[in-house]
Amino acid sequence: MDLEARSLQPNVKAVLLAKLREYKSDLNNLKSEHKRLASANSNQAARDDLLESGMADAMSVSANQRGRLMMSTERLNESSDRIKESRRTMLETEELGVSILQDLHQQRQSLLHANDTVFLLLKVPYRLHLLTGKTSELHGVDDNISKSKKILTNMSRRMSRNKWIISSIIVVLIVAIALILYFKLSK
Repeated sequence: MDLEARSLQPNVKAVLLAKLREYKSDLNNLKSEHKRLASANSNQAARDDLLESGMADAMSVSANQRGRLMMSTERLNESSDRIKESRRTMLETEELGVSILQDLHQQRQSLLHANDTVFLLLKVPYRLHLLTGKTSELHGVDDNISKSKKILTNMSRRMSRNKWIISSIIVVLIVAIALILYFKLSK
């Protein structure tokens, strides 16, 4: 056909050659589909043979193989239980971690609030310095804190010394009362 189409006139020749190429393409597609279907049928037959032999083998499974299969199933169930237990433990640990993180967040917020408060307190003398031009107020805060500490220490010492003195006076008075009663009652 190809030779006959080439020998015809050029205007008819082009049309016939295009149709011829189309027919060849269709023929090749049909051949490949035929091969695919034929191989699928042979594969199906082989598969059926294999399944039939497998069914026969499955019917003749020994008690030993069944026992091994049951042991494997039991091990699988135990592993599943351990996995479930591990998952439960993991979830509890995660909840504990979330709780700890929340506590840490609250503590962080408290620390930040305290830091802001201290910063504001320290900022007041600095603002006074900017307004008045005096630098001694900023250093005066540290001096005042150390003076306050010394005063509180001295007050604490005086309190304990006063307690000893009062205790001594009470003891002397008790001894004096005891002596007076002794001499009064002995006469």
